[in-house]
Amino acid sequence: MFKKVLVANRGEIALRVIRACRELGIATVAVHSTADANALHVRFADEAVCIGPPPSKESYLNVPQLLSAAEITRADAIHPGYGFLSENAEFAEVCENCKIRFIGPRPEMLRLMGNKVRARAAAREAGLPLLPGSPGVVKDPREAEAFAKEIGFPVILKAAAGGGGKGMKIVREPGVLAQAFSTAQAEALASFNNGDLYIERYVEKPRHIEIQIVADEHGNIIHLNERECSVQRRHQKLIEECPSPALTPELRQRMGEVSVAAMRKIRYNNVGTIEYLLDERGEFYFMEMNTRIQVEHPVTELVMGVDLVREQIRMAYGHPLRFKQEDVQIRGHAIECRVNAEDPVTFAPWPGKITGYSVPGGYGVRVDSAAYENYTVLPHYDSLLSKLIVHAEDRETAIRRMQRALSEYVVEGIRTNIPFHRAALSEESFQEGNYDTRFVERLLASETGSRRLKKAVEETP
Repeated sequence: MFKKVLVANRGEIALRVIRACRELGIATVAVHSTADANALHVRFADEAVCIGPPPSKESYLNVPQLLSAAEITRADAIHPGYGFLSENAEFAEVCENCKIRFIGPRPEMLRLMGNKVRARAAAREAGLPLLPGSPGVVKDPREAEAFAKEIGFPVILKAAAGGGGKGMKIVREPGVLAQAFSTAQAEALASFNNGDLYIERYVEKPRHIEIQIVADEHGNIIHLNERECSVQRRHQKLIEECPSPALTPELRQRMGEVSVAAMRKIRYNNVGTIEYLLDERGEFYFMEMNTRIQVEHPVTELVMGVDLVREQIRMAYGHPLRFKQEDVQIRGHAIECRVNAEDPVTFAPWPGKITGYSVPGGYGVRVDSAAYENYTVLPHYDSLLSKLIVHAEDRETAIRRMQRALSEYVVEGIRTNIPFHRAALSEESFQEGNYDTRFVERLLASETGSRRLKKAVEETP
């Protein structure tokens, strides 16, 4: 097994990796910016190295500094977590060239799935269903309009190198396509230094379903069923659950089998998540693949009984999977709420010092967080404060348990979106499992939803 792992990340995911390493008997190295000197991942790692000032590009995205930290601490592997350099093929390649194991897929897998156009082509060849759209990059608005007429409006323009909703525009009629193209291209260029766009048919009321893949270095590939991620705002996920209330056992099996067959065809390794759109008719279409551990992985861990980060590390070292597809069983229901440091109504980031902090507990409650009393939420990074996860024997109990846990969660000194979660879980459509990716939009626009949110803000401690 690895002797020492450098964790090239911060916050709750860095702490999550450190915990998994400790259980495996592996020493850890935390890296941090000057602003994160007092962070929990720094405190709980065996060693810590400062790699630069607060801006990410000068610290957590600074490849030479990360590799220097690995070299001086004699780390034999690097875990990238999620975000930052986790899906950067060049970083993975440099690690391998320096004889440091990158805990993740091979560089060619990162390169293949990191570009949405290449990923769509690979998915098509591997037999995954795709929404009608352009076979590759669309050169200009005129070509985009030709494809739009062919596949029918509404359509969606997407950044080839994108993610997180950036460089993405929905177009419902021909007259505004040229402007939308220019806007999306500029946004993609600014966000990813790549202005390439592609176009596909837009599904009005889709559900966002993802399949968790686990693949070792010996050709063994299985899936750990699905997660429902439809509660999102501006393409940013807010609530996830496992299993999805929308899937029948037959559809679940079909999605899993198709996903595993595709991953076997491209020879995928380590963990990964295939994301699909599920339309109103129950048809699913490949959207993208994330070649890393997901933020929402805990719901899968609780329901499937598998420590995904531990398996990720074991597989990177070369150990085979310890279980087969027939061993995978759904055990109850799990829900995750992403607790962000932001205004619960406007969703504006809300950095600052936490003056009081008390997390919920009790049976079936898990909190993944690096926050604590007197911790300062920094403006330089993502606003994710913690992940509140509950597990229960069924969905109804899981919802009630989450509502109870949210009512116990105390964060003072800053604003969080806990009131939003309380309002969302009270919505009839969520409780019935009858929702899609426009759930948040409808909640905020409705009089009942606004009133419920206002009440939750008043009642949240």
